Amino acid sequence: MQLLQLLISGAAQGCIYGLIALGFVLIYKATETVSFAQGDLMMVGAFAGLAATTALGFPFWLGVISAIVAMMIFGFVLERLVVRPILGQPAFSIVMLTIGVGYVVRGLITMIPDVGTDTHTLPVPYAGQVLNIGTAVIAAEQLVVIGATAVLCALLFAMFKYSKLGIAMQASSQNQLAAYYMGIPVKRLNGLVWGLAAGVAAVAGLLLAPITFVHANMGFIGLKAFPAAVVGGFTSLPGAIVGGLIIGIVEALSGFYLPEGFKDIAPYIVVLLMLVLKPNGLFGEKLRKKV
Repeated sequence: MQLLQLLISGAAQGCIYGLIALGFVLIYKATETVSFAQGDLMMVGAFAGLAATTALGFPFWLGVISAIVAMMIFGFVLERLVVRPILGQPAFSIVMLTIGVGYVVRGLITMIPDVGTDTHTLPVPYAGQVLNIGTAVIAAEQLVVIGATAVLCALLFAMFKYSKLGIAMQASSQNQLAAYYMGIPVKRLNGLVWGLAAGVAAVAGLLLAPITFVHANMGFIGLKAFPAAVVGGFTSLPGAIVGGLIIGIVEALSGFYLPEGFKDIAPYIVVLLMLVLKPNGLFGEKLRKKV
């Protein structure tokens, strides 16, 4: 029962990693660049949900939907005003830009009086509820994380499989030039991908908030979501979730069974092993380019 509790706890944390990793993969497939601002977008999404439910007085579910929609708009505008002007520059420039965006966003949140420097609790209707399975005690927050991640993955699968928008995104990620010649609005799709990645990050933040509270530094969890994307494969959306689950469960087990300190380095040990044994990740594609 103790092992079951550890596995569920690790899976819940892994789902958070996987959702942030989804943002990494979505943006990489669309633009072949890595956005290190995903963790901070998750943090902004959590603060947006907090503001909607407390400052604006929205009901919980309306506040959640409002925060996700607001973050999708923010991601779209961010791509349009900040990222798009430097597309075509070396990948290093775009990576440094996303790191800078993360610092700016975190700094702006910190500057808000009585908000940015404090730790806040997101009011959720399932707070404090538990499920008893034998001697194992499972928090409702963890079950909600796992269930919401499963629902979101199903919705994304349906979108990419059956909707014209999802099929166009897949075509653009395979070959942007060919997609452009076929009449697909590639630039607009890139903005929508950034919006979708920001919305997914907001979902991760809203799910994580009842577990770790809302604070300006919660975005640093993105540093552990990056190994999840590497383990699953940077070109695979299902791989991001699987990689997140692996990292989360390994972290939970190592934190309980191994000496103190191993929990923090376990994800990076897994990444090193994956890079040695399978550099493209579990579900990554082997890409070849003629030169």
